[in-house]
Amino acid sequence: MNIDEIDLQIIDILRADARTPYTEIARRVGVSEATVRRRIKSLEERGVIAGYTAVVEPAKMGFSTVAMLGINTTPDRFLEVAEELMKFREVKWLATSTGDHMILAEVWARDGRELSELISRRMGRIDGITHIRPAIILERLK
Repeated sequence: MNIDEIDLQIIDILRADARTPYTEIARRVGVSEATVRRRIKSLEERGVIAGYTAVVEPAKMGFSTVAMLGINTTPDRFLEVAEELMKFREVKWLATSTGDHMILAEVWARDGRELSELISRRMGRIDGITHIRPAIILERLK
């Protein structure tokens, strides 16, 4: 897959603000608007750009506690646990990983008490979970 410097610049601009007008992208990259349109269409068709999404501020929605959870499971229940965790409305992002934890999850809660309830009473009861290690996010920098 050939991705050149112009494609990378376009992708960086869209990642910062997917609503940036093509004319603005063209101006910043130094190419024509038609070139930007063609390149974005090609990136979408090749699956490089998989979609567009809204970035929201959890605190503005009443979720003052955002945490990353490192979750470990028994090996035989790993996939089942991941599937169960995907069902939680509070889980906004979920990935399997290597390293210190088998599963990583970003969760939003209204406060520390709600986060504690989620971890201890709801997630903690999922068969196969052996450890949940929360880390509260203080500030999202990038």
